[in-house]
Amino acid sequence: MKFKYLLIFIVVITCFYLIVFRKSKIIAVSENKIVDSADCWTGASPLQIPADSIGLLIRYGYQLITNTAKYLGPKGIVTPITNGMNCQNCHLEAGTKPWGNNYGAVASQYPKLRARSGKIESIEMRVNDCLQRSLNGKAIDSLSREMRAIVAYLKWLGKDIPKGQKPKGSGIEDLPFLSRAADPLKGQQYYLATCEKCHGKYGAGKPNVEDNGYIYPPLWGKNSFNDAAGLLRLSRMAGFIKNNMPFPTSYHNPALRNEVAWDIAAFIIAQPRPHKDQSQDWPDRSKKPVDCPIGPYKDNFSEKQHKYGPFTNMHLTSNKGSTK
Repeated sequence: MKFKYLLIFIVVITCFYLIVFRKSKIIAVSENKIVDSADCWTGASPLQIPADSIGLLIRYGYQLITNTAKYLGPKGIVTPITNGMNCQNCHLEAGTKPWGNNYGAVASQYPKLRARSGKIESIEMRVNDCLQRSLNGKAIDSLSREMRAIVAYLKWLGKDIPKGQKPKGSGIEDLPFLSRAADPLKGQQYYLATCEKCHGKYGAGKPNVEDNGYIYPPLWGKNSFNDAAGLLRLSRMAGFIKNNMPFPTSYHNPALRNEVAWDIAAFIIAQPRPHKDQSQDWPDRSKKPVDCPIGPYKDNFSEKQHKYGPFTNMHLTSNKGSTK
């Protein structure tokens, strides 16, 4: 009799354990799905790059994105044509981070007609645009090994995105406009409290130990992106800051209020940086985004208002578009 009760007890405990364990596994999977996907695109890890000849080219592209200065910076081992920043200083985690100015929609949307140039641009043209603006450098040959590698990496990242689609979380988030102008003076105080520890009081960034690139990039000055770069637009800088700064912030748990992100952005874009001729940009001025900081414009709003806002009424007569 005692053996019978013991057997029943063991069976009950076993069933209870299996039910609880199974349920906990389901909960864990469900939680992981919510946390990991959160309906935003996240790029693949470099560990997933295939181990074949195509993979070798993709991996070289990954290296060029993550350590651009080593190959193309002032001390570059391929050719010294850029300012020493890396592509991933602006396209975080090698262009894979949700709302981190990532590459999620590059392969699916290019070639495409871009309003800034007024031309149908290939991926190669877009890459050279970044080299000349964000890295304040020179274009590279579209047939070079470096360009082929970068394009291979971008296409590999976006291979699962249907043509013509832009997944949620790609690029930079559009924050709601402030009802006032963004304030560089307020932004300076926030910057000193939040950003100085990494980027320095004077925005010069922090060089790496090899002195051929940056751990934290310069935000203004001669080694930073020039005034033709997309991040000089207030909305682009504010959206980038909101979901990524201070490092290692993510969109899951942003550290700054929207208002603070706008003001810090205003302070950063107010600082001096290299100039690039933009006379050929935005041939159709009606398509020029409302926050382009450098004229001319189709409307009658001042350059200062285009730079800092307020934009709430401007976008009714201008274009809010967020094309980088």
